[in-house]
Amino acid sequence: MYYTYILSNRKNGVLYIGVTSNLIKRVYEHKNNLVEGFTDRYNVHSLVYFEEHEDIKEAITREKHLKAWKRDWKVRLIEKDNPDWEDLYKGLVNE
Repeated sequence: MYYTYILSNRKNGVLYIGVTSNLIKRVYEHKNNLVEGFTDRYNVHSLVYFEEHEDIKEAITREKHLKAWKRDWKVRLIEKDNPDWEDLYKGLVNE
């Protein structure tokens, strides 16, 4: 399984879009600043949205499309399933 995901630092805050084959590990790395760069610099640590994909090419294509979207489209996508911008990572590690 592959994942396209969106992280944020707070509701309506900075957004980061990525792709990974191990969502729990990758978000853990972002949360603990093990990934130098954008998420570390802007404290972008909350998983607010993710999608599952069976094919890596599909996941990468989706990531590129999301990155090209206008910000308000991304906010609507997040708020459709996560209106309070809760950190979805907690639900993943407690399953």
